[in-house]
Amino acid sequence: MTTTPSDPTAALPGRPPVVDLAAWQAARDELLLREKAHTRAGDALAAARRRLPMVEFDGTAEVVGPDGPVPFLDLFQGRDELVVYKHMWYDGAPHQGQCEGCTTTAWHLRDAVYLNARGVSFAVLTTGRWEEVASYVEFMGYTQPWYSVRDADAPVGGEMGHLTSFLRDGDRVFLTYSTTGRGNEPVNGSLALLDMTPYGRGEAWEDKPEGWPEGHSACWTWRSDAAGNAAWGPTSRPVPQWTRPGATPVRTLGRQGHHH
Repeated sequence: MTTTPSDPTAALPGRPPVVDLAAWQAARDELLLREKAHTRAGDALAAARRRLPMVEFDGTAEVVGPDGPVPFLDLFQGRDELVVYKHMWYDGAPHQGQCEGCTTTAWHLRDAVYLNARGVSFAVLTTGRWEEVASYVEFMGYTQPWYSVRDADAPVGGEMGHLTSFLRDGDRVFLTYSTTGRGNEPVNGSLALLDMTPYGRGEAWEDKPEGWPEGHSACWTWRSDAAGNAAWGPTSRPVPQWTRPGATPVRTLGRQGHHH
């Protein structure tokens, strides 16, 4: 529901049409009905997740953290539920060569106080060697617990890039849920906010009106150069790294070995 500006030359290309407040409110109310339906559909999916079966596994499986090898059970920190993010790792790569997508997710999960308040613990797992992981965690300034699961079988180890949930019953441990890809997006509040803006995420796959700014490749904002420009070249870093003390332009992404 829109109106045409009285002066056609006032219409700006690649921008929403200009209307009065009443017309905007009518269009907003119409969209709100769809948003509420979307919310209810999400609630129904969450209800279905709660009804998934679960898989028991050996909670004594060892992971390696700042205090050396510890049983996976310790990650619960005495709580009954645990959410982990499985961070991909490039062996031997310097900080700027680590996974920019996983950096995006981990950066948005730096504080778990609201999880803890609901009886849920949080940790980051990765296949990197602990010595490399510890250096990276210190550089990034992460305060959440990280562990190397290099030698652990699934579901403690296994494929990375997943958000996974676990349940504890005494000393028994169960896998309850796991997701990856765009399933990780709920963690990234930045994406949710971008979806509320006229230009969205600025990615080419998005459905946008004719004349809108041309979109870029998916995830184009995950790396930048020293000037803050999105860049995937040899002088780029995952975006949050530029906030870390001592971060400087680099000459290589430095990736070595295989992506675990």
